[in-house]
Amino acid sequence: MTVMGVSRFERFFRLAASLNVDKDDLKRHSDFVSEKLYDLLIAGQATASANRRDILQPQDLPITKGLQESIHAFRKLDEDVELEPILAQLATWPPLDVTLSEETEARLPEVVGGLSFALARTMKIIDPDVKNPQTVHWERAFRIFGLLL
Repeated sequence: MTVMGVSRFERFFRLAASLNVDKDDLKRHSDFVSEKLYDLLIAGQATASANRRDILQPQDLPITKGLQESIHAFRKLDEDVELEPILAQLATWPPLDVTLSEETEARLPEVVGGLSFALARTMKIIDPDVKNPQTVHWERAFRIFGLLL
């Protein structure tokens, strides 16, 4: 899943955290947002099911205060994330037991944007001096998100 082109991806990480990434990092980013989005949907599925609904609503997604703030910061950057690649990638994961509502589906690009923003900022927290994140930065950030999402 490539939710943004290479030049947009590079620009986004420069704006979000003053990081220089390149096309080789795009796959890591794509894998990260795909996996974390699916994790959020699985947790949202549990909430919807607990409420005896077979439709996942936006409020079912476990959007934390920090992720919500990252979504707002993403909006301020005025960047676009395409919905179609997100849905295409989700189709490759095991199917959910619930259906996404139109509202939930429409919110996915902002969630992916918020995850991307939080990822960029996390790398800067891991190493405030990093300019060009290396494999170790990506892996550490992924491990942190793995603990939290």
